[in-house]
Amino acid sequence: MVGVLVLAACSGGPADAPTSTVPATVESDKAGPPDPAVPPAWPLTGVPSDAVDDRPALAVKIENLPQARPQTGLEQADMVWEEVVEGGITRFVAVYHSQSPEMVGPVRSVRPMDPAIVGPTRGVLAFSGGQPPFVEAVRDAGIQTIVHDEGDDGFFLKKGKRAPHNLFGTPADFWAQADGDRTAPPTQLRHVRVPGQGTATTTGAPLSLLDVTLTFASRAQWVWDAEQAAFLRNEGTTPAVSSDGTRLSAQNVVVLGVEVRDTQFKDPAGTAVPETLLVGSGEGLVASGGKHVAVTWSQGSVDEPLVLTGPDGEPILLEQGVTWVELVPRAGGSWTVS
Repeated sequence: MVGVLVLAACSGGPADAPTSTVPATVESDKAGPPDPAVPPAWPLTGVPSDAVDDRPALAVKIENLPQARPQTGLEQADMVWEEVVEGGITRFVAVYHSQSPEMVGPVRSVRPMDPAIVGPTRGVLAFSGGQPPFVEAVRDAGIQTIVHDEGDDGFFLKKGKRAPHNLFGTPADFWAQADGDRTAPPTQLRHVRVPGQGTATTTGAPLSLLDVTLTFASRAQWVWDAEQAAFLRNEGTTPAVSSDGTRLSAQNVVVLGVEVRDTQFKDPAGTAVPETLLVGSGEGLVASGGKHVAVTWSQGSVDEPLVLTGPDGEPILLEQGVTWVELVPRAGGSWTVS
């Protein structure tokens, strides 16, 4: 029996298994401190918030004829897109999420490029009406439509305004009709976490005036105001204000050189309805923090967000706040900085 015990001791059984000399705390020491908590931010502006509302993005078609000015509610939009429509005039697609104005307008009809503008938000688009193929294209892009001509709620005719510039809407009523499965929009353009660190702000060239010619009849100017840390909008050379006198402004102005082509459809006056092609790519400019930088833009499909990259191929980061997007026709449109 003694021999057996000696043999077992010499054979290196479990009693001889090596034991670890590494302290139990080494693993946690290597992990380092936990990552700092990142506060939530509004997905369309990048502005931090204690709580982000789960409601969907609400886009509204807003008129921009001189007879429609000053418009109501534009100053509270998170994003505004300016698009060329028939006759050389422009309209706006104002997208709301972080703020809810009491009313918006004048509200006008849908156009063929609206699915590519609104589709990536997966939200709601309110408009007066439109040609059936344009309306169907919005729905095919996965966007819920709220349409005055179809009897949907939330629209009213404002006294003291002449038709067709008198149709206004109530965002609270529009949101109340949103499908139950629609939630907050995914992030669209990319914003900085720390103000003042945007791509244009840190690497761009200074500018005091961004002058954008969309057509022979439509021109927008953006004037940098250092005190307000924002670009102030002019219609032509006239300051643009909302109906309550608020100057329209933006922390970021994105200019996209786009192809615009006539469709087979006509407006009531017989003028061809143009379409801006956003699914594709092109060149543009981003202005933030009183500076500007050249960019390349691309969009893979009507339900994919716009992508902006800089000359080095890196993603463009915008400053936190409101963004206006100018869709400038490659043929006939232009922009200059000074």
